[in-house]
Amino acid sequence: MTVNEYLLHGYFLALSLALSLALTAVARRLALRWDLLDHPAGRKIHVEPMPLMGGAAIVLTFYLVVLGHLAAVYLSHRFGRGYVERELFGFLGEDGGWKMAGILTGGVMIFVLGVIDDLHVLSPKMKLLGQIAVGLVLVGSGMRIELFFFTDPFTSSAVTLFWVVLVINSMNLLDNMDGLSGGVAVISAATFYLCIQPFADERMARILLVVFMGAVGGFLWHNLPPARIFMGDCGAMFNGYFLATISVVGTFHVEGAGSRVAVAAPLLALSVPLFDTFSVIWIRWRCGDSIFLGDKRHFSHRLVKAGMSKSSAVWFIYFVAAVVGLGGALLPRLDTHGTFIILAQSAGVFMLIVLLMKAGDNGRGDL
Repeated sequence: MTVNEYLLHGYFLALSLALSLALTAVARRLALRWDLLDHPAGRKIHVEPMPLMGGAAIVLTFYLVVLGHLAAVYLSHRFGRGYVERELFGFLGEDGGWKMAGILTGGVMIFVLGVIDDLHVLSPKMKLLGQIAVGLVLVGSGMRIELFFFTDPFTSSAVTLFWVVLVINSMNLLDNMDGLSGGVAVISAATFYLCIQPFADERMARILLVVFMGAVGGFLWHNLPPARIFMGDCGAMFNGYFLATISVVGTFHVEGAGSRVAVAAPLLALSVPLFDTFSVIWIRWRCGDSIFLGDKRHFSHRLVKAGMSKSSAVWFIYFVAAVVGLGGALLPRLDTHGTFIILAQSAGVFMLIVLLMKAGDNGRGDL
């Protein structure tokens, strides 16, 4: 990338960060005024009612910055419609405008689903159906995971749908401590930014990532321990949807450049939420509980039970996400031997975490 591109990315990051900082402060005041609060109960660890509209600030920032600049470029005499569809939507392939519309529409849908869940607490089945509908919009607009043996339309569509729903839920499940889900979302987005191949037609993907990092980062300033506002399901599910979408449309490997194993980069970028999801499902299943039953057996909760403070647990998880994410960022630049070394090291990190937490479990059966 050129210096001008880095400066452009810095501009988008600073703009979205500043806007999100301001909008999150406004959202907090409105949530308090309108009594849109998350009250302490059951498996929740906060002890006082907490404003819930942080997700609205994230999503509003993202759409204002993206749509505002797209409209300005589209209407300008210097660039116009042809430039937008050719240069900005080129990373989406054919029918780039239609696919971008699908991405943005799906984002609005998952946000609305999250708002409904925040206000009325949907059943797991209803929430899952809504997430599947959002995934179908993405697939229906032409975006599918097509690699190795996932090449026919039916298989690739099914795999894409499963992946999108999995990542949405993983980011939502990770939202269980102050600053945790938002911080991991920023780290994952930064990993994707480093992973995506530096081709000219990928410029819009990188712009979307820096806008997203700024939008979530501005909220995170208000959400770090002790949190002053929560993002709610509307924010956590939007974050998961966006990261899943980027992992589908981004280019992580091209023939003749590095190893084909580089397509596993999204797994490392999202390793922390995926580890949390699969480990907690395993624990619930082993204990004979419903896998849909909320509890305090997530990655962060188990670290606290092992002796960490809540704040230390959050920062430890940030560290794990960053270390494994940096390995993921290297995958597109390594040969086959190098990629397998990175994958083995990443697996070793999580195996070590499991062993350490098991040693501190003291027979409680949480691992």
